[in-house]
Amino acid sequence: MRYKVRIIGDPILRKKAEPIVTFDKKLRKFVDDMIDVMYVEDGIGLAAPQIGFSRRVVVVDASELVKNEYPRGFINPEIIEFSEETDVREEGCLSIPGVHEEVVRSTRIVVKYQDEKGREFTEAYSGWLARILQHEIDHLNGILFVDRISPVKRNLLITQKAIPAQF
Repeated sequence: MRYKVRIIGDPILRKKAEPIVTFDKKLRKFVDDMIDVMYVEDGIGLAAPQIGFSRRVVVVDASELVKNEYPRGFINPEIIEFSEETDVREEGCLSIPGVHEEVVRSTRIVVKYQDEKGREFTEAYSGWLARILQHEIDHLNGILFVDRISPVKRNLLITQKAIPAQF
């Protein structure tokens, strides 16, 4: 099955995603499909709403940015702790093609999540992986990275027609 990345303006990107309750072969296949879509689209992260499914699933492959990292899925992820320390880095998004802006994010987070088998984990992440997870988990809550930039920059993007006025 071919999935299409949803673009800013699609209402599913603004919905809070529903939790996964069934952990079976279909879920494992879906996570594998999400990883494939992420690679085809040249991304480093993808949330299920971005391909039209309002479910709490994200996949991440930060192996080019983080040593000893590998592609994996996070089911029902929840950030339970944010560091006070932040940094500013440029972000982009498969659902907002051609737009890259600086976003402030916590440098360290603690995430509670499940794997494809339903096992629960609580792990700390820092650096790029923390940033990617914050971005992708935002998608599960109907938040886009352009919601986290200054109103002045956001209005400039609207004026330049890089993003729709009603997004």
